[in-house]
Amino acid sequence: MGKFLDRYIQRKALGRWQRAVHELDQAALPELRRQRDEARRLRGQLEQVIQKADSRLVQPLIGANQFSKPLGTDWSWRPDLWRTPLIRKGIASASRKARLDGQVTLFHDCSQTEIGMQQIRNRGDKDLAPFSLAIEVFDFQGSFLSLSVELPSDAAMKLTRQHLIRVETLVECERSTVVIARLNIQHGPNAEQVLRELDLSAPATAVDFDLAHLKLNERRLEKLWLDLIIDQPAMNRVVFRDLTFCRYHRADL
Repeated sequence: MGKFLDRYIQRKALGRWQRAVHELDQAALPELRRQRDEARRLRGQLEQVIQKADSRLVQPLIGANQFSKPLGTDWSWRPDLWRTPLIRKGIASASRKARLDGQVTLFHDCSQTEIGMQQIRNRGDKDLAPFSLAIEVFDFQGSFLSLSVELPSDAAMKLTRQHLIRVETLVECERSTVVIARLNIQHGPNAEQVLRELDLSAPATAVDFDLAHLKLNERRLEKLWLDLIIDQPAMNRVVFRDLTFCRYHRADL
């Protein structure tokens, strides 16, 4: 009975908004303003319903964290952009600091804005990540273009110099290019960096960041982030089909 009543109420509400659409041209301004404000409040809730429904219905399963991990892994993570659909699917003209969500930001210093980003659906049989991130660049006169991914706070918890951090990604490029991965670790007022060049000769590539030689203050670790620096990005389309992180001890190798 409860479900039947819910469906009845939903049909009545839908009919009400359908009538409102047809009557907008004749509505008085105070009534028009009230309907607009109510519709905005309703839109926020509906977008959340759509996002959560999509996250369960699309394939590969949204939120999937299945990927290979080294023996002894004590922390692993796939960023949300590769796991769940974004409300804002992309940016047509990326500014010098263009944030896609709370974890992923594109940085560049080009005065022109001929750079686009888009979250796209993965549908390949071998895809483990539900989504990809495509970066398309036309004319580019800047000196750098970098995709920055901020790791969650638990990546720094109990992190020691005995750890290795593995970054694995699946990259497709229209034109041959170089992508540098730079791991940044902030501890107190200082920050350490480790650079690795990605091997793009094969679609899937993994790099290990060894923390043994870093001057880390393990008691003051604050945050970690990864920069993916694309060299000479002009007239190219780079698709990151997956991106995963894991942390494991050197003693377990």
